Amino acid sequence: MNKELQDKEFKQILSYYKEIQNKLQGRANREQKVIVRKAFNLAFNAHKTMRRRSGEPYIIHPLQVAIIVLEQMNLGATSVVCALLHDTVEDTDYTLKDIDTMFGTEVAAIIDGLTKIEDVSDTYISLQFENFKKILLYMSKDPRVILIKLADRLHNMRTLTFMPLEKQQKIASETLYLYAPLAHRLGFYNIKSELEDLSMKYQDPGSYNFIENKIKSTEESRELFISHFIQPIKEALVSKGIKFEIVGRTKSIYSIWQKMTKKQVPFEEVYDLFAIRIIIDVDVEHQKSACWSVYSVVTDIYKPNKDRLRDWISTPKGNGYQSLHTTVMSRTGKWVEVQIRSKQMDAIAENGFAAHWIYKQKESYISDDNSAQETVEDNQQTYEQNIETWLFNIKEILQGKESDQGEMIARVKMNLYSKEIYVFTPKGDEHTMPEYATVLDFAYEIDDKLGNYCIGAKVNNKLVPPSHVLRTGDQIEVITSQKQKVHEEWLSFAVTSKAKDNISNALERQRQLKINQGKAKLKEYLKKYNVEPDTANRDKLMNFTQINKQEDLYLAIYNGRITEAAIKKCFSPVGLAYRTLKPLRPVVKWFRGFFKLFTVNNAIHRKLNHNPKTVLLGENVLEIKQTIATCCNPVAGDAVIAFSLSDNEIEVHRVNCSEAIQLSARYGDRIVKAKWRVDEENAEFLAGISIKGFDNKGLVSNITGIIYKDFEVNCRSVRVETSEGLFEGTIMLYIQNVEHLNKLIARLKLISGIEKVERINSYYEEQRKKKK
Repeated sequence: MNKELQDKEFKQILSYYKEIQNKLQGRANREQKVIVRKAFNLAFNAHKTMRRRSGEPYIIHPLQVAIIVLEQMNLGATSVVCALLHDTVEDTDYTLKDIDTMFGTEVAAIIDGLTKIEDVSDTYISLQFENFKKILLYMSKDPRVILIKLADRLHNMRTLTFMPLEKQQKIASETLYLYAPLAHRLGFYNIKSELEDLSMKYQDPGSYNFIENKIKSTEESRELFISHFIQPIKEALVSKGIKFEIVGRTKSIYSIWQKMTKKQVPFEEVYDLFAIRIIIDVDVEHQKSACWSVYSVVTDIYKPNKDRLRDWISTPKGNGYQSLHTTVMSRTGKWVEVQIRSKQMDAIAENGFAAHWIYKQKESYISDDNSAQETVEDNQQTYEQNIETWLFNIKEILQGKESDQGEMIARVKMNLYSKEIYVFTPKGDEHTMPEYATVLDFAYEIDDKLGNYCIGAKVNNKLVPPSHVLRTGDQIEVITSQKQKVHEEWLSFAVTSKAKDNISNALERQRQLKINQGKAKLKEYLKKYNVEPDTANRDKLMNFTQINKQEDLYLAIYNGRITEAAIKKCFSPVGLAYRTLKPLRPVVKWFRGFFKLFTVNNAIHRKLNHNPKTVLLGENVLEIKQTIATCCNPVAGDAVIAFSLSDNEIEVHRVNCSEAIQLSARYGDRIVKAKWRVDEENAEFLAGISIKGFDNKGLVSNITGIIYKDFEVNCRSVRVETSEGLFEGTIMLYIQNVEHLNKLIARLKLISGIEKVERINSYYEEQRKKKK
């Protein structure tokens, strides 16, 4: 390396270090700054020969993590020391014992929580999840572990462009699936939005760039609109002597894309592209009434949408977030979201969980922002109850007996990202539940036995089943019966971990009871036919019935699948002959399979060669069976991602498919680069469209005419429903590529009476949407 470049890099490193020292002013004393310098020197020397994939010195990464910890989380000197040292034990020769000796037990414990587990006995998902699990469990000991990890992940996402494509997909999916929800749950909304945007940038670059360019191209007109919109509000607030600050902010790219996808509207029709935030300077005692006063001023000027009022002041979110949200109609006919909060509330919104934790610690490295601390004090008791409940739920999941780690990850994610509702007991006690929680979830939240015996409830004096989904404001009276038994189908609609765990435990108890009763029945039958109820005879029966596990045998007897007659037959001369000839069965099975081999093989080849050009190209995937995922039905031209199912089969998903995002987060090492061949003119792919409009005469004929005659498309299924003059249809059809599909959709939209045509993944997805 030439000296000029070396000097340039050294100056850059020193500038970052000086930035850290400047940001520590007011929140670290001289002794703590000396420790920070010591940590910097150690990290600098430990990483001296290391470089990142970008080519820059590795030390820049821990420096940037420390800056994020200071700038976006408002933490102090101890956290900076840990941020600087967070990779030393993992990537260098230093040990935890070294860190303990030089910086003390507190710092060493945090570094231990941040150090990845290097090996586990199971698959890759185990290693991936075990690291995330370790961090979450450490959070209850010292929250700075998870805060520094979030900062670490944020900087890694900012520099992800230098990683290979497969690594980008894995890290982006993992971030979107686990870390963005975690940032959301801890109240770091800016970090959460940036993580989501960066994940989308690498998962769906086409959509990301499209929205980014749209935002840039409309920036000038948007700023002019905001200026005109806030002017009368400013004048009214000044006349009332209210101290305030008004800022306008554009929504994140990912959230805009979510709105476009969910509502199936173009960029221009997303009405809440930006929000106006009014931050008022008022003492803690009067902040609630002051916010409502400002709300009154705003709604006197602009007409509000009553259905869009969100009062997070009277009922703060679980992470302590407080704000008043309303949507009003501007004078140009556009809806605008307005957020009203005090300075203290804004501090909580910006610093999230860190603001609460900093206040609680009351150590010398805390922020000098006294107003933020006062706000925390005002809501500390409620907040701590919420966060402790959340931490308890997370620990219960992570320390539970869940055998399927994929299910465990999904349950952790649900606890991280679920929106909340507020419901009440008949006596008026308030309970916070996750969105889509059911009566059954509520019953288990109150008491385990109440859930086990729940047969329904009265919700607002209306009788409903246990599966009824609750809404904010509902008052619930659970109805029970001692005759009720827990059913396996309850797991399909229960939402909370507590409910699912209790249901699983109750089902296991029921299963053990059935096993014991089946065992007693077998003993009774054997005694009846003078057969000794010993292990040898039990094994004979298992052999005869082709059951491998004794528990399954007892359950089959209890359920009546193995009858008394079958048991009698087993110990008769017929049963003896069956057991004698059993060793020959594998040979017979082999011959049967041999004769079927050619038929099965031909069937497989016919299926694979039906459209020989519908193939995917990727690195090292030629001659591999490729399966189109039925959850999203990608077609030629869609941005796709593939997952290795085995050594000779891959499954192809659209990149924005929710199932693909989960698979990427769980099985990051199975990602395969994939793209469409350019020579697939005659290929056909299954796709779906949903059509809505007014039921005019000849409407169905016009739709099918365009599909069959104009576009020469074959349909697999057509489902049509009409009600009170309205028409809804779902059509699954075979098309050539995404351009072909988009042209068909554009043509169908021109039919008189058609209001909406959109692409769907499947008919069943459409039905689920309707149920919701």
